[in-house]
Amino acid sequence: MNKVFIWCYMALAFSPVLFAQVDFKATVSKNTLGINERLRVEFSMNKDGDNFAPPSFDGFRVVAGPSQSVSNMYVNGKRSFSKSYTYLLTPLKKGKNAIGQASIEIDGDIYKTTPVPVEITAAVEIPKNPNDPNYIASQSLYLVAELSKSTVYINEPITVIYKLYFDPKVRPSDVNNIDMPEYNDFWSQDIPSRRTIERGTYKGKEYNYVAWQQTVLYPQRAGKLPIAPLTVDVQLDVPTNRRDFFGNQIYTQVARTITAGKRTVTVLPFPEEGKPNNFNGAVGEFSFAVNTSKNALNASESLQATVEVKGKGNLKLFSLPEMATPSALERYDPEYTEQVNTTLSGMRGSIKNTYTLVPQFQGKYPIPPVTFSYFDPSTKTYKTLQSDELVIDVLEGPKAVSTVQSTTNPSAVVVPNNSTSFQFIAQQTDFLPIHKTSFFGSLFFYLLLAFPVVLLLIYFLVRSQTPDAARIAQRNKARLVKKFLGKAKRNMSDATDFYVALEAALHNYVKARLQIQTSDFSKEKMEKLLTEKGVAVETVSLFIQVLTNCEFARYAPSSRSSMEQDYETAVAAITQMDKQF
Repeated sequence: MNKVFIWCYMALAFSPVLFAQVDFKATVSKNTLGINERLRVEFSMNKDGDNFAPPSFDGFRVVAGPSQSVSNMYVNGKRSFSKSYTYLLTPLKKGKNAIGQASIEIDGDIYKTTPVPVEITAAVEIPKNPNDPNYIASQSLYLVAELSKSTVYINEPITVIYKLYFDPKVRPSDVNNIDMPEYNDFWSQDIPSRRTIERGTYKGKEYNYVAWQQTVLYPQRAGKLPIAPLTVDVQLDVPTNRRDFFGNQIYTQVARTITAGKRTVTVLPFPEEGKPNNFNGAVGEFSFAVNTSKNALNASESLQATVEVKGKGNLKLFSLPEMATPSALERYDPEYTEQVNTTLSGMRGSIKNTYTLVPQFQGKYPIPPVTFSYFDPSTKTYKTLQSDELVIDVLEGPKAVSTVQSTTNPSAVVVPNNSTSFQFIAQQTDFLPIHKTSFFGSLFFYLLLAFPVVLLLIYFLVRSQTPDAARIAQRNKARLVKKFLGKAKRNMSDATDFYVALEAALHNYVKARLQIQTSDFSKEKMEKLLTEKGVAVETVSLFIQVLTNCEFARYAPSSRSSMEQDYETAVAAITQMDKQF
């Protein structure tokens, strides 16, 4: 028992020495600070370690760090070592907070610091010392959010420009965004800024300023909508009273975090008075047109009809009105294209839907007028534009069974107009009695049995020799081409699926035009046959180039822009060949 007691006593006596070998701690520059001040946090150790992990710094923003310093000295033959990681923080909110635990691995063991309590108070007044660099920086640097308008209608553009004003005697050396503004309930697009230094007035005083960030906003709902502030961290070179050997003024660097402040925009709803039924949110100044690529053609040929809006306004934020067509015109889903440029004044350009129409029968088919309504914020009124009625003249082709050839319902079914469709039931009959001779097994029975088969064979033989069958087969393949082109456009997010669909569309088009089988398909033979058919050499080369790109895409990655270019090239090549055929 005495030996056990002695060993326990020695362990307790030497334990402080053993545990005092590693000193890992956290220190702060102050335990109480204003929300507009900065906090310096240092994690120091007296023995080198690895895998340093800082705390999460909840409630703070790291504006600088970690900066690392190492000291290794020998005094009277004794080694003195110290290593530290230093952070510079700014508080995000008032109240009691704490610097959490940091950890490090030293000699295989994990050591952690003790949490350090910190209290954040309201903003404190910076001492007005004209020689203090921090005071000079606070009086020489401002971030201002300037709005082009404070009251707008829904979908009316607003420009917000964040200007960084600074006194000519100071020099910003580094500027970094900390908190990007949030544009909830806005459609937004950043406009690149040249960030050149200009002269301007702020609070009645001349300053240099830089347009640091500029954004165009389109509010999406009515009410008072807040715009969260932009916050930046600026490293500022501030002059001192000292000069160097050559008499030049010496500058000291001061770090400062500034914010533009919260702004609010009043968004007005659309007026109900005079609001058209077909209004779908278009705001601005526009022109409207509906056009066709041709007004006269033969049945089974195709034409393009475009519904286009041009002008200045929220072009990307509304849908185009739908074009109604007669049921005798086969209509494909429209292809949407836009050419819109967004500047500080808003969107400007054009958007359009292109429909492909294929008439089925001979005749004249009117396309009813299309109306488009928009709201003009400059006059605070609604305006409605209407296109002219267009007539498609189908010169050659089969005649329609129905005399009713135009309907505005694309899915309507043509009802035959036959005067003998309904008749009175006859009241007098001349039925004859059936003879008792056996009908089944007779010669007349077998003739009737064979008649449908012979009639079916004659039908297929005649159909295979008529040009209408070839036209119908060609039209079906043309539909398949459009189907694959649409599938390729929908699969632009996957390069493999896109190029498989695009290549299939090109193959089906050539098979429909040249009447060749897949086993006979080769680029060389196709090029020869297309040239013999009278297709221009430039068009053939364009078509072959797209096919080559489809083959290369199987072995090399393709970008979105490359896929869009190949799709447009394929459509252009097919369109040109259709015209030349």
